[in-house]
Amino acid sequence: MPNRVIWITGASGSIGAALAEAYAGVGVHLVLQGRDEARLSDLMDRCKARGAEVSLWLVDLCDLVAMRRWLAEADTPDLLIANAGRNTHVGPNGEPEPWSKVEALLDVNLRAVMALVHGVLPGMRKRGSGQIALVSSLAGYFGLPMTPAYSASKAAVKAYGEALRGWLAPEGVRVSVIMPGYVASPMCHAMPGPKPFLWPPERAAQVILRGLARNRARIVFPRLLAWGCWWLAVLPPALSCRILRWLDYRA
Repeated sequence: MPNRVIWITGASGSIGAALAEAYAGVGVHLVLQGRDEARLSDLMDRCKARGAEVSLWLVDLCDLVAMRRWLAEADTPDLLIANAGRNTHVGPNGEPEPWSKVEALLDVNLRAVMALVHGVLPGMRKRGSGQIALVSSLAGYFGLPMTPAYSASKAAVKAYGEALRGWLAPEGVRVSVIMPGYVASPMCHAMPGPKPFLWPPERAAQVILRGLARNRARIVFPRLLAWGCWWLAVLPPALSCRILRWLDYRA
């Protein structure tokens, strides 16, 4: 295991928990962030059974003041996986997304991600090593009509991660953008619209691990869905919107 101290945000969610168990082992210190103490405690027990040392970080990432306070006191990790995320969507009759939910989504999906990176970068740059993984989405290629705020936040994370990679590579800090398709989770099931190529979180975690070990710039899956989403970004927008309506992705 090249990474010894690993932070995972959103560890009480499906992908975060699968990643924690996949990385758990002797000599690994996991720092698991989440809001659900019961689920995190259960995950901690499973990871400790695999030989890992585990610390819990119970904080709401919307509380940026508390998060920055914790970052100022924490040791720099070897690997940061910024996985926590929220979603919202338009109403069944085309009602706009509630603004309070949009603000909370942007706090978690974007502002917290950037704050985490700012918190760990000084230590990583000083020692000349470290790895950052930012979880975006295939929706970051082309926005889905029913989840405009979510799509916008994930497109921003994609662009931010790509820019960081170009900036930090000469300093020994590796940055990867993870772009999943549909992975089984309560948040995924709550999203409207079709969910083709739905993956279990354990399968997603294994692909992410392999991609990070190889320092992939983008870790995208499933491949066929990723290929289709890439084409949506390349084709004329009018044609892409028509394709999405034909596939029943509509507000």
